[in-house]
Formats: sequence, C-alpha cells, structure tokens
Amino acid sequence: MKTEVGVLHFSVIGDSAAYGIGDLDNEAKPRGWAWYVAQNFLDQCRYENYSRPGAQSDEVLQVQLPRAIGDEPDICAVIVGGNDLLRNGFHPEKLYQNLSSTCRELLSRGAEIVMVELHDPNQLLRLPTLLRRVLKRRVDAVNAVYRKIEREFDVIIISTRSIADVHNKKNWHIDRMHPGPLGHQILAREICQQLQGRGWSVTLPELVDQPAEARSKRLIWLVRNGLPWFLKRSLDLLPAMLLLMLLEAGSIVLNQLKPALPKDLIKVD
Repeated sequence: MKTEVGVLHFSVIGDSAAYGIGDLDNEAKPRGWAWYVAQNFLDQCRYENYSRPGAQSDEVLQVQLPRAIGDEPDICAVIVGGNDLLRNGFHPEKLYQNLSSTCRELLSRGAEIVMVELHDPNQLLRLPTLLRRVLKRRVDAVNAVYRKIEREFDVIIISTRSIADVHNKKNWHIDRMHPGPLGHQILAREICQQLQGRGWSVTLPELVDQPAEARSKRLIWLVRNGLPWFLKRSLDLLPAMLLLMLLEAGSIVLNQLKPALPKDLIKVD
C-alpha cells in the first residue's frame, strides 16, 4: 500500500538521457522531458529521478532500480543503453538481460514502464565513414534489444526515429547526443500521448521554441564539457573503435574481393 493515497508516483531510472542533459532550468539545473511529463499529470504527482549521467544498464538494475522500487511507482521510465554501447565490452545480450530483469521486477509490482529508443546520431554528427558504420551497428543493436523487450513485455516504447523532423538540429543539444530544450518537450509530448492511450490522466506539454545559442556559448561548452568527455572516453572507447574500424575495413575489402575469388576459396556458412 502506498502511504500517499491519491498521489501518482512517477520514477525515472537511467543515464544522462533520463537525467535531463540539454535542458536547464532558471538555476542551471538539468530538467528534461521527465520533468515536463511530471508537470502534466492531472493527478497530484510525486516525481523522483534516480538517473545519473554515465550510468550503464548494470547500475540501473543493481543500484537505481531498488531505489525506485522503494517509491512504489505507478509509472517508471527506464532509459539506458547509450553508455553501454560506448564501452569496449559492449554486448547486446548483457544489455537485454539487464533490461529484461529490470522490467520484470517493475511489472511484478504493477508499474507502467516507459522506454525510449535511441535516435540516429549519424544524422547529426560528422564522423569518418568507418566510424559511422560501427556506430550505426551498435545503435541498431541497442534498439533491437528495446524492440525485443517490447515484444516480450507490456511496456511503452517510444520510437524516436518515427517522430516527425526528429533530427532537425534545433531539437538537439550542442553535443548532438542529447535533446535540447525543444527536443525534451517534443519527447515529453510523445510519452504523454502514449500514456493517454493507456488510460492515464495526463495532458500534453506545450512546445516553447528556444532561441539558438550564440556561437561563442557553443564553443565555451565544447571546451568545458565536450573536450574533457572526449579525452576520458578516448582511454576506453577509442582503442576499441580503431580496432572495429580496421575490422570493418577488412570486411569491406573481403566483400569486394569475393566475386573475383575462385568459388572453392570462399567459405560458405
């Protein structure tokens, strides 16, 4: 039994995409789509966000989930996977195991679950061709896990790439990996629409366009935040990405050579 009768409990667990990076309030604190959703419930809402920038699915399952369960949430958003794919030891099977265990626990307690697929960062970032191919494969692998979860469990999945004009740069933060203020509002509307379809009493957040940031402000952000993040990730991700890019190049060369090779030299699986 909830101690607050008549109060809707909305909890959020996950990584920086759940934390609100890209949308700051008047005190320069992250706000994000989850905050907009919480403000639009017609019932009184108790909103708790346990997400953390940099979190992976292991942390969500082992650390954040127990905290969220303590709130006995009616609705719980589970947003994670982006950091898993940016690590050397990324395994979609492990991500699936963590997410399925998380969802199973929440569903057993009667919670509605909301999840959000990853967008296509190649639509927003200028990357070398080989790196684009590697990134696409990993992002698609994460989204495939989400779709498998959707088929197996009764959860709400937001298909980010199906949102109209989703990759318009005005919707995105300067890092192109997180929504900007308008993007967070758009995502909140999509989630609220899905919740309405499930019978929850919630209105749709208004979309308030934001003026474009000055170039100087973007450059300051890159120096203060983007560069340190890149250097930190270079110690972990860059060596793996270089290896994967070499393997990708080898695969391309092999596929080009196959038609010219004698049939008995081509391995048939």
